[in-house]
Amino acid sequence: MLELGGIIILGILAQWMAWKLKIPAILPLILIGLLVGPIAAEFLSEDGTKWIEPIWNGEEGLFPGESLFYFVSLAISIILFEGGLTLKMSEIKNVGPVITKLISLGSLVTFFGAGAAAHYIFGLTWEISFLFSGLIIVTGPTVITPILRNIPLKKDISTVLKWEGILIDPIGALVAVLVFEFISVDAGGEFTKTALIEFGKIVLFGATFGFTFAHALNFIINKKWVPHYLLNVFALAAVLGVFVLSDVFAHESGLLAVVVMGMVLGNSKSPYLKDLLYFKESLSVLLISILFILLAANINYSELLLIYNWKTAALFAVIILIIRPIGVFLSTHGSKLKFNEKLFISWVGPRGIVAAGIASLFGLKLASKGITGAEYITPLVFVIVLGTVLLNATTARVFAKLVGVFLKESNGILIVGASKVSRLIGHYLESHGRHVVLIDSNQNNINKAQELGLEAINTNIYSETLTDNIELNDVGYLMALTGNNEINKYAINKFSKQFGENGAFRLVSTEEMLDDNNNPQEGLFSHKDDFNRLTEVTKKFPSIQEIEIIDKEHLLDLIKTTNADRDIIPLFIKDDEGELHIISSYNTDIENAKEGYYLVYLGKPLDVEKIDTV
Repeated sequence: MLELGGIIILGILAQWMAWKLKIPAILPLILIGLLVGPIAAEFLSEDGTKWIEPIWNGEEGLFPGESLFYFVSLAISIILFEGGLTLKMSEIKNVGPVITKLISLGSLVTFFGAGAAAHYIFGLTWEISFLFSGLIIVTGPTVITPILRNIPLKKDISTVLKWEGILIDPIGALVAVLVFEFISVDAGGEFTKTALIEFGKIVLFGATFGFTFAHALNFIINKKWVPHYLLNVFALAAVLGVFVLSDVFAHESGLLAVVVMGMVLGNSKSPYLKDLLYFKESLSVLLISILFILLAANINYSELLLIYNWKTAALFAVIILIIRPIGVFLSTHGSKLKFNEKLFISWVGPRGIVAAGIASLFGLKLASKGITGAEYITPLVFVIVLGTVLLNATTARVFAKLVGVFLKESNGILIVGASKVSRLIGHYLESHGRHVVLIDSNQNNINKAQELGLEAINTNIYSETLTDNIELNDVGYLMALTGNNEINKYAINKFSKQFGENGAFRLVSTEEMLDDNNNPQEGLFSHKDDFNRLTEVTKKFPSIQEIEIIDKEHLLDLIKTTNADRDIIPLFIKDDEGELHIISSYNTDIENAKEGYYLVYLGKPLDVEKIDTV
């Protein structure tokens, strides 16, 4: 009981520590696992036992026999299902061919390159070497996200790294399963044929079961055959059921089945998807915390001594400094990414839970069968996982500045609210080269924004999902454009530091608009224009106009005209280089106005000759 409680307490403590220090949780989790496991047994315990013993003599411990294998498998299935839920096909299409090449060509380079390196550096058999290389193909969003969260990067770079991490997890797992089957199947001359048949069964049953049961679960949920309070645990039971059932028909096909199941559900339009995702995220955090401590604690000190030599450092250096860059540069050849951007992507490639979990699972199974070299799998993979996370967590920000991909100024714009007004303004900004993201809890508004080609996220302003979104790292302006003044104020208070470093603005409320003495500093556009005014003008004249400015006096005349005309609302000033400057109700940013500048406004076309005579 003490050990079980201790694992959960230490795991959550490590998660909190990671959040506080802004580092991937995997780092303190592995260190804690090593401390209570092999280090405690060798240096801290008088009787030479571990403080937490997952397996002892194969019969005693928290998970005697093969029960640890079963727990690891089930836990990874839930984690992979949660990852599949986050995969949106529309977003994958927007990423471009770079991602496709990274998860195909890049994976092949890592597989053959790391396999050859392990074989020639450590002298492992080709089978064990390629099992090792298959396991380290994966990167992992759970470790990339914390690393990139606080590094302002171009959206393209963040997107490539994020989606590579999500998509490559099941691919790496599948490759590792294939190699594992090659090693496990003992069929003499029929070795290759039998293993390929097994692999075909994995793909067939995994994809079929995942696709079929995803639609079945979605149908049951949408028909409300399950009460809301049982929804999350019912989905959990369904995921575990699909994993086990698929595994019965084709050994090791369960991992693919749950990923496919997650992807299908994640791209459905079920109104209950948010509830499922939130529950699975919380469960994944708990499982990751338990898994990493268990798996690290299960390593023996003698296994650590196996890799305590120069060969480990050489293998790590080859993988990080040679194989990863080759894979990235080949995959990004012919793309629009610049050399320094490719260099940064090459540097950032931390391995995560899937690599560590499956390595422990397969390594222990093969070692128990007496396969030569299998004892190297788990410690070598853990070194790669721990080393890459530690390296990237400590150097990614510095390296981004060194190679020149660190954004000195974040010009992206986050618009809270995706109403017709927001969509009109967002579309104009997007057409002028600004990265624009709209957020709204109304799915209908999000759909309309996406139909215009705008990036839009269905989320609740009170949730924490935005703060974890690494694709918003280049956002430096915040515009709260909802019809609810409390939400607008909350958005400014909560997100102004993270997303509004260059300016955080909100629409004035109706009460503020009627009170000339109550003009907020962060007021947006004009003190005379609230959400209702913007909506009315948009209904009459759903277009954004530009009028050239002659000089500062001319701009003042234009501002007077917009204040007097109820069908015109000033939005931005566009300078002679095409840069847009947001007009606020407190400061209209007119001091530097000169010839060649434009006033950008919402509403009817202005009569230029009439204004010139004012």
